[in-house]
Amino acid sequence: MEAKLAKIKLLLLDVDGVMTDGRIIYDNQGNELKAFDVKDGHGLKMLQRAGINIGIITGRKSELVAKRAAELGIEILYQKALNKLDPYREILAEQGLTDEQVAYVGDDVVDLPILRRVGFSATVADAVPEVLPLVDYVASRPGGRGAVREICDLLIKASGQWERLTERYFVS
Repeated sequence: MEAKLAKIKLLLLDVDGVMTDGRIIYDNQGNELKAFDVKDGHGLKMLQRAGINIGIITGRKSELVAKRAAELGIEILYQKALNKLDPYREILAEQGLTDEQVAYVGDDVVDLPILRRVGFSATVADAVPEVLPLVDYVASRPGGRGAVREICDLLIKASGQWERLTERYFVS
């Protein structure tokens, strides 16, 4: 697994069930609510500092996802992607990357076409059962509750930059 992780230049993420717990909550005014874990966000920022780019491919369209992506400095954002392979292919071409240089985190059967192609495939602990045996890594945490951070940490450590990126937190 270390060899696969060391080649990664881009992490692509699904949203509902990966960056969130998968629930979609509406208030009485019809506004959509989602909860994002700040630990996941910090992991994504550290991953960017390690030189690994990040993108999102999601089947739904949500202003909240666009807002969260902007907050995190994620410029690659494809929403309402009913066939996720189409934006995946576009991203590879635009970024000049091969499958082996991409990691993808998905949690449902709609993610399988990408999960089967990338260099490193991962899922969350509460993914649908059909996905679990088909990925390289299953996070110990559920979606929206630190799974993305766990995967970011793996990628950062494999890049050899963990100590450099975290040393300032341990200095007294």
